Amino acid sequence: MVYGEFILKPAVDLTKLLSDHLPEELDSTYLTNSGTEAIEGAIKLARRYTGRKEIIGANNAYHGSTLGALTLMGKIENRKPFEPLLPEVNFINFNNLNDIDKITYRTAAVILETIQGAAGFIEPHDDYLHLVSEKCKEVGALLILDEIQPGIGRTGKLFGFENYNCVPDIIVTGKGLGGGMPIGAFISSKKIMNTISNNPKLGHITTFGGNAVIAASAYQTLKIITESSLMKQTLSKESLIRKKLKHPLIKEIRGKGLMLAIILESPEIADKLVIKCKENGLLLFWLLIEKKAVRITPPLTISEKEILIGCKIIIEQLENLSVN
Repeated sequence: MVYGEFILKPAVDLTKLLSDHLPEELDSTYLTNSGTEAIEGAIKLARRYTGRKEIIGANNAYHGSTLGALTLMGKIENRKPFEPLLPEVNFINFNNLNDIDKITYRTAAVILETIQGAAGFIEPHDDYLHLVSEKCKEVGALLILDEIQPGIGRTGKLFGFENYNCVPDIIVTGKGLGGGMPIGAFISSKKIMNTISNNPKLGHITTFGGNAVIAASAYQTLKIITESSLMKQTLSKESLIRKKLKHPLIKEIRGKGLMLAIILESPEIADKLVIKCKENGLLLFWLLIEKKAVRITPPLTISEKEILIGCKIIIEQLENLSVN
């Protein structure tokens, strides 16, 4: 039962619900097996629609580990062992306004994480995403925003870009959309998406994207998040975490909503904190590029009581590390 051979109601229900909660122009969804596959689809779509080849990513970005997504990873030591990768991929610095001029009439697409994840949960500032979007419009390039981490309610909005005065041409989502099941999607306008329908036929295809069981899980996840107060609560929960996590070893807390990272004095302290917290019943994690960071991304359903317990464990372990 390969996706596309038959129309399956759970997939239709899910994509319609997504469309109902997105800007009008983002009305066509292609369901995939994972976020990294959705990135691959978005790259192909941008090249096909524009007829151009250059893709611009950001330094210190992470979009997945398949060949095309890996090409966009803004850290050369991770790409090098697998070269040659995709041609005509270049990089700019996230939040650098001067680098926006590197987007030209040769550019098919600019792909950015709405909030840079592996780099340390770095938010866009100075209207950065809006300015990138305007430059893309000026030269006829597409803006692809990777919402795999900040999407599905984690930042207080259904998608992170809603916080930053910007509507992309293509959204990539995954992770939280599935409610624990494997899923990804790239979303655009019908006009753009139609360009991978022909010449060749089935320009992008996926065996299990749109699987009925997974789509049903994603539909219920999305329905609960959009109909409850969970999204709104992420901001008050963020405030509580920021209030409780004050310690000399914590230099900064980055991110928004329940996509937070504490920045510590050294990678060694970050390593020890993650391990010690796990030994004491609290799951945290590292970030791929920013080694001084510790990830705090609990389920949206976390209670205030659980937040207080978790923060207490973090502070206790930082106190132990300070003594030792």
